[in-house]
Amino acid sequence: MAFADAIFDDRTTLDGVEAIRVDAPDAVPEMHRMCCAAPHARALTACLLLVGLLVPPSCWAYRPFISTDAAVADPQEVEVELGYFTLERDKGENSFIIPRVVLNYGLFRNWEAVGEFAVLRSPDGEVNLIDPALSVKAVLKEGVLQEKNGISIAVEVGLLLPSTEKGERHFGFEGTGIASGKLGPFMLHVNGGLGVSRSTGDVVGIWGVIGELPLSNGLRLVGEVNGEKPRREDQRDAGLLGVIWQPWSSKNVSFDAGVRRGFTSAAPDWQFTMGVTFGFSVSPPAASSASPAGLHYARGTGPWK
Repeated sequence: MAFADAIFDDRTTLDGVEAIRVDAPDAVPEMHRMCCAAPHARALTACLLLVGLLVPPSCWAYRPFISTDAAVADPQEVEVELGYFTLERDKGENSFIIPRVVLNYGLFRNWEAVGEFAVLRSPDGEVNLIDPALSVKAVLKEGVLQEKNGISIAVEVGLLLPSTEKGERHFGFEGTGIASGKLGPFMLHVNGGLGVSRSTGDVVGIWGVIGELPLSNGLRLVGEVNGEKPRREDQRDAGLLGVIWQPWSSKNVSFDAGVRRGFTSAAPDWQFTMGVTFGFSVSPPAASSASPAGLHYARGTGPWK
């Protein structure tokens, strides 16, 4: 209740039913706009899920992490990571990120293109496009994620595009090396790299480690620790604990939820996120059926389970 009271300033009771009391007249139009937008957002999510359910099984994208794994989409395959709700709480104020979208497209064997963006609604009601980026990811060494022996190694390089948020309206760059391997029942993904900040132009060190533990068919317990260190700014470190659930083994749809906790003052105090991941082929049906299923490691459904 304490957390809920921090989000909603005041409540009243009408005929025994608890309701939110809005004291600020300016809040009513804003609430109306949000309520009107909700059905459209739900309809869009439903349409995207329907596409994921009807198309043939494919490989998986990689929510709810900031880091990534050493796998890519198959040629002419599209992977969609849709974060449909994220609540970020920092210094007693709430921000909402709705949606966060990552699109992955398989260019050819062991290569994919990645595009991403998010929409942030800050505590003062301002809405901005944040974290837009375009990148290319390549598998340099096939391994366990490609159903072969040994460690999988990949690299991802990308251009950070200007955001509409104040102070973030410049270009930046990121380059990351990725190694994925199995350790006992766990699958680990280690990230490390450098970048150029879009806000200051400073060099930024980037790192992250993901761990996955299968619990039962279709259900995984996942965790992540990650951070970055801009040259003239404070360290930003955080950790995530979450779950990924694939309810239908024959369908390429998975759901995720996670809680992220900031370890340093420069990172948000808390973040709560939920999302869905699905993939589909854009190649002709004959070509899709001709390609052997399962040659590409389906993230979270590989032989290490």
